[in-house]
Amino acid sequence: MSESELVTRAQAGDAQAFTQLVELYQTPIYNLCYRMLGEAREAEDAAQETFLRAYAQLYRYQLGRSFKTWLFSIASHHCIDHLRKRRLLWLSLDEPLEPHPALNEPTPGPEDSSLRREQTQLIEMMLKKLSPEDRSAVILRYWNDLSYEEIADATNSSVSAVKSRLHRARASLATLLKNESRGAAMTAPHPELALEG
Repeated sequence: MSESELVTRAQAGDAQAFTQLVELYQTPIYNLCYRMLGEAREAEDAAQETFLRAYAQLYRYQLGRSFKTWLFSIASHHCIDHLRKRRLLWLSLDEPLEPHPALNEPTPGPEDSSLRREQTQLIEMMLKKLSPEDRSAVILRYWNDLSYEEIADATNSSVSAVKSRLHRARASLATLLKNESRGAAMTAPHPELALEG
């Protein structure tokens, strides 16, 4: 059964059809919430809340629109509201974000694994410093591979606003990365000092 058929049946009151939609999208929605909120329990709650809101608002969904984008919109807005209420964002060190799939290798060695953990922690730290709206755009684009048009639809903004937000976020991330590498260079021992015994 196609997605549009499932949605049509769910809108007609078929709870089983909606359950199939939840099963289809629970992982991407959870991943979005986890990358936005940084904590597994909060992400689970946010994903569940997303599907509860989607079910309650299913009558408002327009069949011509991407259902996936509509769900991402609900999840993204919920997470942004949650972040605004939270004020301080603490990412769990016990449950770091997985690196972007492009960084994955089939069998990384111990040094690669250590480097990847450091990169993941750096990405977490940098994402944490972005505004919730910019963080949402970055995650939707680079982790969920949404187009500019889909992000605009999910965030109720224009394509040019999305491009501007992503440009600003990339510039912020580049500055943070530059400052991080400059700080690491300043704390590294001077080469001449390393030669002294």
